[in-house]
Amino acid sequence: MRVGLFTDTYLPQISGVATSTQTLKQELEKLGHEVYIFTTTDRDVNRFEDPTIIRLPSVPFISFSDRRIVYRGLFAAYKIAKGYQLDIIHTQTEFGVGNLGKMIGKALRLPVIHTYHTQYEDYLHYIAKGRIIRPSMVKYIMRGYLNDLDGVICPSRIVYNLLADYEVKIPKQIIPTGIEVDRYVRSDISQEDLVRLRERLGIGSDEVMLLSLSRISYEKNIQAILANMPAVLAENSKIKLVVVGDGPYLDDLKAQADQLGILDHVIFTGMVDHEETAYYYKAANFFISASTSETQGLTYIESLASGTPVIAHSNPYLDDLITDDMFGRLYQRESDLAIAILDAVILTPAMDRQSLAAKMYEISAQNFGKSVYAFYMDVIISRQNKKKDKLSLAVEGNRADTSIRIVKTTAQLPVRAIKITAKTSVKVVKAPVRMVNAIRDFLD
Repeated sequence: MRVGLFTDTYLPQISGVATSTQTLKQELEKLGHEVYIFTTTDRDVNRFEDPTIIRLPSVPFISFSDRRIVYRGLFAAYKIAKGYQLDIIHTQTEFGVGNLGKMIGKALRLPVIHTYHTQYEDYLHYIAKGRIIRPSMVKYIMRGYLNDLDGVICPSRIVYNLLADYEVKIPKQIIPTGIEVDRYVRSDISQEDLVRLRERLGIGSDEVMLLSLSRISYEKNIQAILANMPAVLAENSKIKLVVVGDGPYLDDLKAQADQLGILDHVIFTGMVDHEETAYYYKAANFFISASTSETQGLTYIESLASGTPVIAHSNPYLDDLITDDMFGRLYQRESDLAIAILDAVILTPAMDRQSLAAKMYEISAQNFGKSVYAFYMDVIISRQNKKKDKLSLAVEGNRADTSIRIVKTTAQLPVRAIKITAKTSVKVVKAPVRMVNAIRDFLD
């Protein structure tokens, strides 16, 4: 199968969508499929990049400069897609390149499916400070984008429920994005490596390390963790928070930690190389997140793959993921966060090997790739069956129309003969009879 993935964001940009797209490409290729990515240009990419990645001219997005939007290249992308003889188009974003994928799919008469990654109501402030698009408008915009597609992948039950509320009618399938678990199991990372990292961060062997790892933005709600740290430290002074990442809200968080007087218990590392994140997950006692805007959140499963339990705000996705106390602790209200941290430190049991192995496959990239391919096949077969049904209905309709016309014509002939009889001689009356006989002979 030849697959075209259309996305506005891709590596080296750092985002969950970029990571998910790369993972899907790799897993489909392992299954023997050809995968081509259509995406935006990036100044950090040299022009001798992998030829299966097609970059279209783009500019930074207004108010969100680390994301880009395509401004031309439709015809070039169409010719490339046609030349590659794609079997299916899979869009990952709903704007420039996503719409491009839709148009090319329509032009080439290909099935088009979409993965709905982002809960946009939480991100509208990036677009003209929320003055152009209101939260109430998202439903209609997204329904307009999705309802003429062949199917949509929901990375979690959160997304499935959201699209049901939007009244999206196309087939929906819950398929969580998987990860390469081996990148986080990392048998090559020794206990000595982890001790050295903790020492470098200023965390003792008798202290509890909470890890926050994400893009540092307001909607990640790291400020809620900081706000609860004084209450946590009042009960257990051996807890430290490590905040890994960079972003527009970093200076605000540093100022908040200073105001709360907790700088001795909060370490801001800045951006960490992606290959190094496994060390941080493994060095931590818990991964922590207070975000309420995640539709899935790859960091949760990265932490579990590293063997580190999670502390997070409950939602349908996490309810399905954290199925045992060994995998972490969820809280319902922000006011419960401090208690959740303290309870997790005391009550979280060690992970059982068998249960962890089952969870590993559940969250694996391998499972993800196979599930997406199965959905592709369902969509393609469904589309083919619809075409057959339409063709069959058209043929039956034509036959029915022809029969009705013949019956009407034949039935009307005697009536005409009677009318003619009243005005003409008996010889003339015989003419319609001869005509009826002629029609019968023709039909026979």
